Amino acid sequence: MLIDVAFLSDTFLKLSAALPVTLGLFISAFVCGGILAVGVLAMRMSRWPLLSGFAKGYILVFRGSPLLIQLFLIYYGLGQFGVIRHSFLWPLLREPFICAVLALSLCTAAYTAEILRGALLAVPHGQIEAGQACGMSRFLLLRRIIAPVMLRYALPAYSTEAILLVKSTALASLVTVWDVTGVAQQIIQRTYRTMEVFLCAAAIYLLLNFIIVQLYALLERKLTPHIRHAAGNVSLKPVTKGE
Repeated sequence: MLIDVAFLSDTFLKLSAALPVTLGLFISAFVCGGILAVGVLAMRMSRWPLLSGFAKGYILVFRGSPLLIQLFLIYYGLGQFGVIRHSFLWPLLREPFICAVLALSLCTAAYTAEILRGALLAVPHGQIEAGQACGMSRFLLLRRIIAPVMLRYALPAYSTEAILLVKSTALASLVTVWDVTGVAQQIIQRTYRTMEVFLCAAAIYLLLNFIIVQLYALLERKLTPHIRHAAGNVSLKPVTKGE
């Protein structure tokens, strides 16, 4: 089997032209989902049963049902309600890109809220007590102790969620959003060369996820300098008898 370098290069360039759409989906859903996740986390940790129960139900629904079904329900289902069709939101909700961002945001918010909850519960209680003993207010305690420590604990799982979100953007092509996957399907319909086209698409997603992993690794090193310093001070010299 000969490799058609010219076709691969042309396909890669065409798919790269659709990369801004994929990045737009990812960044929009990542930011909106993160903001929504903080609100869901606050309700989940609330002492009010009504708020915590709503958050639990939200997390159960969006983590327990397929993202594809959620996307179809939002894109095809919302238009079935006359209240929505005649509301000021309809010009936005009839756009495939907006519906895809909404579905991705709602889904990733459920997973992110649970990631943040686990990180919050892992914050050592002694550090919180120490801050309270120093006279810190609740906001200062949250900003100086709880949030930084929680973020450090959440980073590994949150990076995985970001990678999954990038790959989930491929589903947007099913509602006529012409991202990398959507353009790949268009090229396949014209050329019938499935293998080469999807290999180029996979390479783009792989490169994008590699960059995200490196950014998270850089952020993790910035947030945990004490761990790196402690590791650098550990002597690897073998201990001989008599020392």
